[in-house]
Amino acid sequence: MNFLSLILLQTINDVAVGIIFLGMRLYMQEMSQDSCKAQTTALVLLNTRVFRSYESVKEMAKPSAKTPWGNRFAFLHVPIPQLTDAISSNPLEFVSKTQQVMNDKKSSFAVFLTGQLLEFLKKFRGPEAAARYIHTTLKNSTVGISNLIGPTEKMVLANHPVKGLYFTVAGAPQSLCITIVSYMGKLRVAVGAEKGFVDAHKLKSCIENAFQMIHTAACGITPQQARA
Repeated sequence: MNFLSLILLQTINDVAVGIIFLGMRLYMQEMSQDSCKAQTTALVLLNTRVFRSYESVKEMAKPSAKTPWGNRFAFLHVPIPQLTDAISSNPLEFVSKTQQVMNDKKSSFAVFLTGQLLEFLKKFRGPEAAARYIHTTLKNSTVGISNLIGPTEKMVLANHPVKGLYFTVAGAPQSLCITIVSYMGKLRVAVGAEKGFVDAHKLKSCIENAFQMIHTAACGITPQQARA
């Protein structure tokens, strides 16, 4: 199995999330053997907006709009797989396990329920109540991760071509927040870490190491060949 086949079987999103989760586990293992075995939960944000057609902002702002204006999302609590001897020898199993967990969660009724709950809170108690609920949910998770499919064509801002694009979340109560966005076929990952608590350089190194491990395994390269 080569890296392209892995992407076709798992989708780029699954591979990217698997790499990040594996990098986090490698980081925890380096920091403490006990922490790498701890139960760790990621809060994954899902876009639930249904795109029926392209409409103007004026049409979307109408109360009876088929595609209403505003964010439409739900979130899932996803347990991050633990490192095992089998996964260490074949990191592709970590990606497969991550995909299995994600698919099980996404196909559950929880996605619909959380989306409806946010709508009810916003409608009957106001946007502040919905915001407080989201903040509490974020606070009770280990890490937040979100990804977006960005523009496929080059953007221009005030007649200046945009070379790259990424986004991040400010003010989140978590110690670690990871966002992923694509732009013109290139994937960018932004990591926001709590200063003094998370070693950003070590975490970056572990995520890069996880990518190399998965890439090497997907290309069928042995550890001896990789070190050569």
